Amino acid sequence: MRNVRWVLAAAWIVSGCSEPIAGADGSVTADAAPSADGGPPEADAGALPDTLGPSERPAQLVVPSARDGVTPLPVVVLLHGYGANGAGQDLYFGLSRAARSEGFYVIVPDGTVDAGGRRFWNATPACCDFAGTGVDDVAYLTSLLDELEALTPISQIYFVGHSNGGFMSYRMACELADRVAAIVSLAGADFASDTDCVPDRAVSVLQIHGDLDATIAYAGVAGAYPSASDGVARWAERASCDLGASEAGEMLDLESALGGAETETLRYAADCEGAEAELWTIRNGSHIPALNRTFAPTVLAWLRDHAR
Repeated sequence: MRNVRWVLAAAWIVSGCSEPIAGADGSVTADAAPSADGGPPEADAGALPDTLGPSERPAQLVVPSARDGVTPLPVVVLLHGYGANGAGQDLYFGLSRAARSEGFYVIVPDGTVDAGGRRFWNATPACCDFAGTGVDDVAYLTSLLDELEALTPISQIYFVGHSNGGFMSYRMACELADRVAAIVSLAGADFASDTDCVPDRAVSVLQIHGDLDATIAYAGVAGAYPSASDGVARWAERASCDLGASEAGEMLDLESALGGAETETLRYAADCEGAEAELWTIRNGSHIPALNRTFAPTVLAWLRDHAR
């Protein structure tokens, strides 16, 4: 098994994607720039804090424009990659910009800083608590959701993560399956074995992965994490989907550096019970694809379509 720790660290250093995350060429592009569209929340909705969580580890809270303080709205927890931070991840994905107008709360937390000065999530044995600190990120992220739910009505709970954040999203799907409706992982992966974590119920999963990812291999690494296709099939099976009836969907254009519609979609939806699973393969895509402005709205639309 290759040394995942140093491969991950090198990828962030070389790409320039360590606080903040940037585009695939190391620069922040217009597609990743934040925007004020969506505006502030309604004046009569009741104020919410700008942050959640303990003072020593606050998480940014983004409030949707349509919030009225009464109608339950969905929430997305955005999880950054190893060596990045929440603000940089949000800049890269453009998630808050889209979520404000689409009616989603967004929680943007930061992982713990390791001895090398890089933020991480304690997700799976492969990634990325390399020093074995045992920090309980499941408890921390759950507490953020509990706090928000005590302040305002929420409906669906989703996790979206990149790389280490994708690994952590899978862990939250495993351990908080009774509350999480769906997750989206870009260039992350599940536990090595399907018995490492057994969810209480099915959760919808979308794995987005470049087939030329040199950091988290599309084909997986034996003993560390499954291939993108095997991981998705695992969650489809948990939802009792007919694995022999997968469907190829429309091609998507999510990457600005690759011409045309470069992303193939594969969906498990036949005979599923309460959840579905999909794999979006970015052909010739890297670990840090140059995402265009369609990425965040497309992901949010997928999440909304997979409410529980």
